[in-house]
Amino acid sequence: MRSSWTGLGALALAWLLLASPASADTTGPVPEPTGKAPPTRWSAAEQDFNRGLVAQQEKQWAKAAAAFRSAVKLNPRYAEAWNGLGFALRNQGKYPDSIKAYEEALRLRSDFPEALEYLGEAYVRVRRIDDARRVLERLKPLDPKRAADLAEVIEKGK
Repeated sequence: MRSSWTGLGALALAWLLLASPASADTTGPVPEPTGKAPPTRWSAAEQDFNRGLVAQQEKQWAKAAAAFRSAVKLNPRYAEAWNGLGFALRNQGKYPDSIKAYEEALRLRSDFPEALEYLGEAYVRVRRIDDARRVLERLKPLDPKRAADLAEVIEKGK
């Protein structure tokens, strides 16, 4: 009796496997593999960041800002994109927004010399000289060349 139950179990298993969707005949061709994985949020953010850099090189500040904004929307922890956004906004004269972008870049990466220099320059533009000097003190040990450049901007901006 036991062997007949085993035979019935095997038969039922075979029937289930044959009736499964995996064994069903599909209609239409199977698509060819593209060889490329779908883009991740990070790679899409990186593409937007690179578009921002190109627009920045062309001094198309609004286009650069839009690309950097897209990058930080996809990856809010992308310090370089926040810095790029700050730079594009500063070059449009949008100093309060540029300061916020630089501050976010520095929240994510506190030892980011470029963001420190540009934040200091933005502070000078809005007459926050004491804040610019504090930024200068943070920048000096990280990048003496950038610190010298910022010191010159502060001196001229007094």
